[in-house]
Amino acid sequence: MPATPPLRFDILTTFPEMFGDGPGCALNSSIPSRARAAGLVEWHAHNLRQWAGNKHNKTDDRPFGGGPGMVMMCQPVWDAVAAVEALDARPAARILLTPQGRLLTQELVEGLARRERLLLIAGHYEGIDERVIHALDPLEVSLGDYVLSGGELGAMILIDAITRLLPGALGHESSAAEDSFSSITVDSKSGRAMRLLDCPHYTKPREWNGVTVPDVLLSGDHGAVDRWRLEQRLARTRERRPDLLSD
Repeated sequence: MPATPPLRFDILTTFPEMFGDGPGCALNSSIPSRARAAGLVEWHAHNLRQWAGNKHNKTDDRPFGGGPGMVMMCQPVWDAVAAVEALDARPAARILLTPQGRLLTQELVEGLARRERLLLIAGHYEGIDERVIHALDPLEVSLGDYVLSGGELGAMILIDAITRLLPGALGHESSAAEDSFSSITVDSKSGRAMRLLDCPHYTKPREWNGVTVPDVLLSGDHGAVDRWRLEQRLARTRERRPDLLSD
């Protein structure tokens, strides 16, 4: 049987050099790089200026109504999406990286990791003309309540977060399942599933600067270790992110 085709990312950007194959691109290191080499994932950056349709390859203009900054125009984005989607028969889930979007969570990442192809639109400047956003109807995703210079870094973060969930991307299949926000525990009283923070981790030496590794981790009792780790996850989540435990 043929191997499963790699999950494909297409990125629309005015700064494609940020996704180049050199060491300057963060995706060319560590887990994403190894996953790409193993044929689990592929990404292609497309320069929006190719579809500018004007002498100076300009993709933005001054905003109607005045004000600072520039706004990306409709037609280059519209034409780019049509052309790039035609490069692969698999339907692409359209995603716009924007501070006005849905907050990126591990649950959302898990859902996107089940898709065959994702088209990431990296806005820049003051944003994109609202009319083409409405026409394309992408899933709008935000990294948090802050603003970056553009969506390129957000696209890289999304690619990294999704890639590490693909089977075979990590050295141990259970690694991703034990990460913060991935460890799901069912509350015994309410029956509600909770996404917890990760527990503390330790390695050699057993003592460092007068502080020793918790005895339970050296006991060889796997049941006791599991209980300790769950207790630590709950305690750390209660202390640092109580919102994850609240109804």
